[in-house]
Amino acid sequence: MYTIGIDLGGTNIVVGLCDGDLRILHTLKVKTGKRRSPDEIVSDMARLTLEMMRSCSLSHEEVGCIGIATPGIVDLESGAVRYSCNLPFKDYPLKEIFSSLIPDIPIRVINDADAAALAESLVGAAKGTRSSVTLTLGTGVGSGIIIDGRILGGGAGFSGAELGHTVIKAGGRRCACGRYGCLEVYASATGLKNSTRECMARLRKSGTHSKLFEIAEKYGRISARVPFMAMREGDRHGAILVEHYIDYLAVGIANIINLFSPEVIIIGGGVSGEGEHLILPLTRRVAEELGSDGSEINVKITTATLGSKSGVVGAAGVGRIPV
Repeated sequence: MYTIGIDLGGTNIVVGLCDGDLRILHTLKVKTGKRRSPDEIVSDMARLTLEMMRSCSLSHEEVGCIGIATPGIVDLESGAVRYSCNLPFKDYPLKEIFSSLIPDIPIRVINDADAAALAESLVGAAKGTRSSVTLTLGTGVGSGIIIDGRILGGGAGFSGAELGHTVIKAGGRRCACGRYGCLEVYASATGLKNSTRECMARLRKSGTHSKLFEIAEKYGRISARVPFMAMREGDRHGAILVEHYIDYLAVGIANIINLFSPEVIIIGGGVSGEGEHLILPLTRRVAEELGSDGSEINVKITTATLGSKSGVVGAAGVGRIPV
């Protein structure tokens, strides 16, 4: 039996056909056009799905489930999107509308961060475990929690687990959510870029040289990779930025471990590409936060393995777990 996963993002809609082992066999992609109406976006999702089925000569009976991974707060039972800051969805009955366009196939809707966590749990870095937390460090901090093989949602059937909006520094930077000092404003790729930009402004004002300037100029922009690259070239200011960034992330992860005691914590998103330059010092700092000797903890911290495929794979796999 095949399953179809739809990764609905702010930029692209990706539809993927998966086999029984959740291997992606074929994908189709189209621009989301998020300024369009919800009905127009869903119409494109359905059109692409039907095109996929036709091109692969699949009947409705051969597709066990269609899963949709979407940004926003999802009502897990009804499949409605209550709110999404990246798409024009507000109390939008996504499952109902999509089902009217493609009837006779079970439809499930899941939050995109939950989809990434589910994908890593089923076939990725957390395969074989019963509990894991996945953090996606990108524009914000996405998070998904798997406990006893199920997605941990919120009350009243809504998706929850907004770990990026837990406060790690009271009175700190203002977050887009309205709170101050959220993990997201310090541990996201955006947070690291902002810290780097602030540091460079201070250095420029004092006339202090740093590799940060050379690297940012070389690549034409300030990215979350700039301080890591400067650190590897022996730049003190890059090293300090990375150290502070890891400190903030370690505080958040220690809180997560104290709350959920997962077997694995998975780091995804662009920052995870730093590999051992991130994971090794992060593991040591988390251990120190937890009061160990600074070298060993019972929770494995590792990078995600599925990358950009996680949305499609997680959506395709949602039919395997209970609501």
